[in-house]
Amino acid sequence: MRDVKVVCRELDCGNPVAESRGPLVEHRRGVRLLRCSGDESSIRQCDIIGGPVFCNRGYYHHVTCSESVRLVDGAGLCSGRVEVKSNQSWASVCEADFDRQDAEVVCGELGCGAPAALQGGLYGEGEGQTWDKEFQCKGKESLLLDCDTSDRENNTCLPGNAVGLTCSEPDDVRLVGGGSRCAGGVERYDQGEWRTVGAEDWDQEDVAAVVCRQLGCGSTVSVLPGNTTRGFGVSCYGSESSLRKCSKIYDLLPGLTVICSDLLVQPDISLTDSMGGVSRGHQGPEVFRGYSFTITCSTQPQYPGGSFLVTFTGSNRTQTQPAVNHSAAFVFPAADDSHQGNYRCVYDNYVFSHDFSSESELLSLTITGN
Repeated sequence: MRDVKVVCRELDCGNPVAESRGPLVEHRRGVRLLRCSGDESSIRQCDIIGGPVFCNRGYYHHVTCSESVRLVDGAGLCSGRVEVKSNQSWASVCEADFDRQDAEVVCGELGCGAPAALQGGLYGEGEGQTWDKEFQCKGKESLLLDCDTSDRENNTCLPGNAVGLTCSEPDDVRLVGGGSRCAGGVERYDQGEWRTVGAEDWDQEDVAAVVCRQLGCGSTVSVLPGNTTRGFGVSCYGSESSLRKCSKIYDLLPGLTVICSDLLVQPDISLTDSMGGVSRGHQGPEVFRGYSFTITCSTQPQYPGGSFLVTFTGSNRTQTQPAVNHSAAFVFPAADDSHQGNYRCVYDNYVFSHDFSSESELLSLTITGN
């Protein structure tokens, strides 16, 4: 997507919205781009390998840019100062003339997720003119310029009020077939369908790092060969925040399976008793001295087996039990002052040839008199 960003910038056409390949009407000569950083002002400044080549259906690049709106001076394609094209020049938008429904339309038009932040001066002031209308979007329009507008009540926009917008990354990547949202074959939603993502052997670690980061699944644990299905290729530096910021390679490449560190869901911890000795106090659950209580650890059914460990804050005392039906019960027959403190469940399991663990929230327990 970096090379596409440069193309839209050079043509003064806003941000890239989509890219695709062919078909070609006729054979044409072109160049093969190695990589762009995304900051170049012209495609000629990108690294180019080889001389002119005949383009075919696999390499001819179609680019769709947002002709009417863009986000500038942000960290990526989905954040920046809102600018609208007016009379062949770009104008910033005043915060007072732009609300969340307007932001939903812009984020959707640019192929991004839902609005996450909307604030005047968030990404600096524009150097050009200010848009002189107030947008009145309903939130369902496909283009910002399809929205109704009205004359602005105040013809001035004070410094610091150029609206900045941060859209969330689109939910367009998933891992399938691994028993967890953080493990499986990589797929990306592209052109109306979920498609297998492939990568060259030397690029798979970088692609995996981006996938785990985008999904909020921690870091990469391993990259395994995918299924026999070949998918559209991507090439990443490894530092991108989402897969859509990586470069597309239109060769069909072998798919890959990614295992991320946050594989296991967070387990639950709960406190029960059979003698009526547990009550709810101001600081959390309380147990009467001498009464029994049970701490139950449980997790969602992802993988068979595993074990639960109960830890006790301020003590090296721990108890371990195998997970049976994805849970384990730890019985304490008679509560005394030594049982007061914070408890946590830790779920451990060995899957995909690696050890994984996940911790529950803390449970604070107070021991009180009868």
